[in-house]
Amino acid sequence: MTTMARTSTGLAYPDRFYAAASYAGLDGSLNSNNNDVSSRFSNEVALILYALYQQATIGPCDVPKPSSWNPVEQSKWKSWQQLGNMATTEAMRLFMKILEEEDPGWYSRASNFVLEPTIDVQMNTISAENSSLVQTQDKDVISEGLGSVVIYDTWISPPITGQHPKARYQHGAAVVQEKMYIYGGNHNGRYLGDLHVLDFRSWTWSKVGTKAVESPSPVNIAPCAGHSLIPWGNKLLSIAGHMKDPSETIQVKAFDLQTGTWSMLKTYGKPPVSRGGQSVNLVGTTLVIFGGQGANRTLLNDLYILDLETMTWDEIDVAGVAPSPRSDHSAAVHAERYLLVFGGSSHATFFNDLHVLDLQTMEWSKPAQLGELPSPRAGHAGVTIGENWFIAGGGDNKSGASKTIVLNMSSFVWSVVTSVEGTVPLASEGLSLVVGSLKGDDILVSFGGYNGRYNSEVNILNPSCKLNLQSNITEAPTAVHNTTNPTRDLRSEFEIGRGKIREIVMDNVDSKPTISECGKTNERIIATLKVEKQELESSLNEEKLQSLQLKQRLLEAETRNAELYKELQSVRGQLGTEQSRCFKLEVEVAELRQKFQTMETLEKELELLQRQKAASEQAALNAKQRQGSSGVWGWLAGNPPEYTAIDDNA
Repeated sequence: MTTMARTSTGLAYPDRFYAAASYAGLDGSLNSNNNDVSSRFSNEVALILYALYQQATIGPCDVPKPSSWNPVEQSKWKSWQQLGNMATTEAMRLFMKILEEEDPGWYSRASNFVLEPTIDVQMNTISAENSSLVQTQDKDVISEGLGSVVIYDTWISPPITGQHPKARYQHGAAVVQEKMYIYGGNHNGRYLGDLHVLDFRSWTWSKVGTKAVESPSPVNIAPCAGHSLIPWGNKLLSIAGHMKDPSETIQVKAFDLQTGTWSMLKTYGKPPVSRGGQSVNLVGTTLVIFGGQGANRTLLNDLYILDLETMTWDEIDVAGVAPSPRSDHSAAVHAERYLLVFGGSSHATFFNDLHVLDLQTMEWSKPAQLGELPSPRAGHAGVTIGENWFIAGGGDNKSGASKTIVLNMSSFVWSVVTSVEGTVPLASEGLSLVVGSLKGDDILVSFGGYNGRYNSEVNILNPSCKLNLQSNITEAPTAVHNTTNPTRDLRSEFEIGRGKIREIVMDNVDSKPTISECGKTNERIIATLKVEKQELESSLNEEKLQSLQLKQRLLEAETRNAELYKELQSVRGQLGTEQSRCFKLEVEVAELRQKFQTMETLEKELELLQRQKAASEQAALNAKQRQGSSGVWGWLAGNPPEYTAIDDNA
């Protein structure tokens, strides 16, 4: 049937200011509460909002100063009095600016008591009783979800309560059991180290109290930004990131969701150098880390794998042409085998290229991209639902990327999901994007970012292209061929376990299929599934055979390794024996050299003694000869020799 829907057109000044004041609880209306300001905001912010409201509605402060026994009223009077002669319009502007910084989603939550100008829009609804189909205007809707309707392919801001996190970008986000955890980030150039959680069931923020593990040597969990947050069991793993005092290598921190404690995980092997703006993807029990920017602003394109079971790092040598060094890119894993890398930037260039790494052959390739090629961007965020890779945000030096895009990872076809206008958080860099749950549906949830101002807003999008059937059964009549077509047919199907009728966006499907058509469709699907089952069983058998062959090779390699190890030990023993023998020979040679030198000295001394002996003997002989000659001639001359005593000491 046809109904008239009331659509908000928004409020302008000064009505928007009064609506904000009513929301904050400062107008004294029946819908406001005197305690709203202090309960929604910190004391400092509440005092500023009160003073600006008084300045905008009354003017400069001319009331007497309250008595000192009432410190609250005295603080309010002092805040108002400090504004001096500020103009009314300026007070309104500052009031709105502060409120939107502290509570970006206030306007959507104020709709419960703010009367807005509305216009009538003709809308056709769906009767659950007769399943009659009529077209809606501009947007496809389903009759359940957040509030009364959920719009496909459009970002909306849900009503959120609780203590909002500080606005930030380059933070980490992860989902565990229908809760989104936000850790760290950057605000005004300061690194953050707080942890917050958003419960998707109640859409309530709360801050998580954390503490370090008690140990003899305290663990310093430094604030960081540009890191990656990965859920692993009952823990959140924070990998890498920029810090005020960076380490030499990547740090892996773990937050235990049960004990609320932080710890620094010990890793083995050669870890990568510290960095931020890298991509980290969980594949089975391993983390695949690619690229990023080092602490010295060096851009990287290396590839590392961290085995989470052994906590061992391994640097991978890859074949093919790797992506150029970059940071602030995004990466996704398809079919547990292919790593896709898109976008990012160097110091001067923004990229929109797409690279694929086969994790089995470790070879890079660059496939041809089809569809509407995205603009170059960095600082974007991406998540996967099935074989679709959704990417939001980012930008270049000129502007933010306003289009939310999706890549079919099997066909490499790009499509535009939706586009936003103006300077909004969805066109920011450094935002986070996760997959949440809403009434059993997978939705995209964004948070934060920076686009000239730091954001803390949460937005959600219900993508229609996630309703596509698998590519191997696209011949069935229920397949979706054009997910970006603004005019679609709707087909109802029963929600399993609930008995509700849900409206699902489909193309080219008869609104009232006959029983025979449904039977034929089911038969075709069953036949296709049987063929697929046979192919999978065949592939499984081949994989099992290959696994057995690899195990046999591994066993042979281990046996050969054991034999080589024994030979190595034997050679080492022989080498030790030879070294000992060589040492002994060197000692003997040294001793012989010393003896030889001693013998040479003795020979020289002997030669000297022999010369001295020969000289002595010659002298004695000469003396004897002189004595014999003198005695004979004296006798002949009649002069007998005179015998004189010889002094033995002469």
